[in-house]
Parts: sequence; structure tokens; C-alpha cells
Amino acid sequence: MDAADLARQFGLGQSARLSDGPVARGKQGLVWRLDTADGSWAVKVPFHQSSEDEVYVATAFQEAAHAAGVPTPQVRRTTEGRVFATLEGRQARVYGWVDLRAPDIRLDPARVGAVMAAIHRASATGPGRLDPWYHEPIGAGRWDLLVGQLRAAGAPFAGQLADLRDELVALESWIEPPEMLQTCHRDLWADNVLPTADGGVCVIDWENSGPADPSQELGCVLSMLIAQLGHITEMAATDWLKPNARSPDRADSAAWIGEVLEEPHTRQLLETILAAMRGATPR
Repeated sequence: MDAADLARQFGLGQSARLSDGPVARGKQGLVWRLDTADGSWAVKVPFHQSSEDEVYVATAFQEAAHAAGVPTPQVRRTTEGRVFATLEGRQARVYGWVDLRAPDIRLDPARVGAVMAAIHRASATGPGRLDPWYHEPIGAGRWDLLVGQLRAAGAPFAGQLADLRDELVALESWIEPPEMLQTCHRDLWADNVLPTADGGVCVIDWENSGPADPSQELGCVLSMLIAQLGHITEMAATDWLKPNARSPDRADSAAWIGEVLEEPHTRQLLETILAAMRGATPR
């Protein structure tokens, strides 16, 4: 896309120059860096188009969180107040640039907890419709069908998923319905709560924000984690069967599902974590 046109639509200043290629790739899109006389910006180009209505809640929530002091990139809207601009048939959205470091699971838990608390205090519009991704199980029948399809297609991880099938089904019995709904980030994994070059932390990728129970997001141990990882596993396996823009080749989807299969979340593991939180001995 044309850097000058992009900068003009978002009011980002003169002397615009895009990075030679994407500086980051996620499951929802590519990120480019744009430098202008006024500063530096992250330009996200999604794989699939969305309407302004579809991104309204998530964008308003990120803007509210930023205004409340949550460390997150500032949303930059177009000069007409829109989230997206369309350039050469592709949508683009812009954020203030933040120098981020690689994910680090050893981030200071007190700092991470304070950031999560600030997110949950941020005011936002009504949370909208509850998404099954965050509270509904995959179900035994779907797991069986998926394992069968993967075996028939020769997926290298089919045996691992088959071995984990009973545990996944049993875990889904732990899922509880959310009780207190409000707008939450809903994607607070280590790769979205990142250390910054100046020693702080930064929360990115707010596109999945929507209704959830903040207590389930805070713990991310029982209902929400089980539901999310179940759907992530299903999606990664489905991507392997049918590659797409999110996972363009089978190596991508195999690596993605490997994150679950190599270190599976089991009832024993979660019981151990809960027992440690209570100061008790696991069964």
C-alpha cells in the first residue's frame, strides 16, 4: 500500500515510509511499521475484513483503557473518525508505535496483576453478545470427528491429539458459565502482555475484547482457559486440514497445535496449580 496515502488518511504527517516488509505476524493479520515526520506507527493489515460496527466495542474498550492509564498502544483513527482505512482493496488500522520485546513468562506478577486490574476497571460501552469461544466446550463428538479426519489425512500430531482426547472431554466438564459480564480483553496470553524496551509492560491485540467474567479472565485456570484452549486446538487442527491466510502452510498450524499438545493442560496440572494457590497438597 502507498505510505503517503496511508499517512494522509490517518493524519500522520509528511515524509511517510513503510517498513520493507511486515515486522510482525499474528493469527489475525500482519503488522508493518510506518515512520513519518510526526512519529512512528504500527499498521495492522487484517487477513479478513470487518465492518466498523464489528470492531466498535473492542476499539472503544482499548481507547477507554488507554485513557485510564493502561499501558497499551494508542488507537489512531482516520481523519474521519473511522477505525479502518481501505487502501488498494485492503483494510488497515493504525496504533502508536511501542518498542516491544519478546514474550517473557517471568514478568513481574505484581505488575501484570496491576495491569489486569486496571483493564477491568476501565469503563466501556455495553459488552455485547457472549461468544461461545470463551465458555462453551468443543464436545466429545467433535473431538472424535476431528481426530478421525486428522488420522485419515496423515497429520503427524494425530496420535498425540487422540491420546489427549479423553482428558480434553473430561476437562470440559469443569467449564462454568460466566456470572458477572463486563467487557474484558479475553486474549491475555504471554504474547499479548509484553515487556517493553524501557522496562515496562504493554498490552496489545485488543481485537478479541468483549463480554466475559473478569474473575475467570483473572484466574484463567478453570472455565475460560479450558474453553479457549479447546477452541484454539480445534482451530489449529482445522487449519492443518485446510491451510488459509491465518495458517498458510501446515508447518504453521502444526507448530500452533504443538503449543497445546507438548504441554497439555490436564486436570492434574490444574489441580496442582489450585492446590498451590490454597497452600494445600494436591490429590
